[in-house]
Amino acid sequence: MTKFGTSIWMAASAMLLVGCSGSTEEEKPADPVALVTLARAEAGAVAGTVTIYGAAEPSPGSKLALVAPAEGVVLSIDAPPGTAVRAGQVVARLAPSPTTRLDLSKASSDARVADLALARAQRLRADGLGSNAEVESARAAARSADLTRSSLAARSGGLLIRASTAGVVDAVTPSPGDVVQPGGDVASITRDGAVRARFGADPELARTLRPGMPLRIKANAGRPALTVPVESIAPTIDPQTRLVAVFARVPAGSAIVAGEALAADAPASRGSGGVSVPYAALLDDAGQPYVFVVANGVAHRHDVTVQAQAGGRVSLAGIGAGDAVVVEGGTAVEDGMKVRTR
Repeated sequence: MTKFGTSIWMAASAMLLVGCSGSTEEEKPADPVALVTLARAEAGAVAGTVTIYGAAEPSPGSKLALVAPAEGVVLSIDAPPGTAVRAGQVVARLAPSPTTRLDLSKASSDARVADLALARAQRLRADGLGSNAEVESARAAARSADLTRSSLAARSGGLLIRASTAGVVDAVTPSPGDVVQPGGDVASITRDGAVRARFGADPELARTLRPGMPLRIKANAGRPALTVPVESIAPTIDPQTRLVAVFARVPAGSAIVAGEALAADAPASRGSGGVSVPYAALLDDAGQPYVFVVANGVAHRHDVTVQAQAGGRVSLAGIGAGDAVVVEGGTAVEDGMKVRTR
């Protein structure tokens, strides 16, 4: 072969090699693998506590209404809602309305006329011109007129609305300048110490609670923790929250006020059923607890229901005994991701 032929053959071979190399498939990147530590879910639930949440509310019958004894115009509100008041403290000031003043004036006039009529009947009887029956009739009319005048005067003078007991003003109905009818609500007060705690509990937990069981209300910046007994458990599930109401008595002097948000530890025990895992296995997604269960080197998310917590372990429903759960490295894991153990 000539030198020229050899060069052509080598060039063709090179082009063939380049074409072949370009036709091979590019290598795919390796699937991500997370490094984790596993633990086994154990049969049998833990006996511990579950935190439940709620708020303080007035006890049944603890609210007292303050009403206007006569029609009046509101001059001022001395104790707005949220004010702690002592017995006898002024809550609101009212003045007699034009109608009330007119009624009082008429009652006073009627009483004077009735008193004069009684005096006249007594003089006529003394002169032999009137009977005992006429005197007694005039006396009854005068007595009725005097009572009406006294009642209206007392009610008109009682338009200074005072707290009937020590407590906290819950609400004030009218505003300054408003006219309040006789017997109309001016304000309401919750008596001191007349507060109970209302919590929402998972139905499964609620079934294990009984009146008298202790709930430990957690402390806040203004008061210490305290233990209170369960008073009652509602027999139905709230259709909106899907929780059962649990009520507890709150002792007087606890510094807990109506409307205060509360959290409490409730006793929880599920006997021998269920499974438990280390607390480190539990993750949260917008309030939904979950764990990663590893099978054949792949992690799968399982949403769970927490039942109780004690001693670094948590009792839950949603996985089985013997399942391998991720206890370290779970925050880097996604559903369906391959994992390898440390």
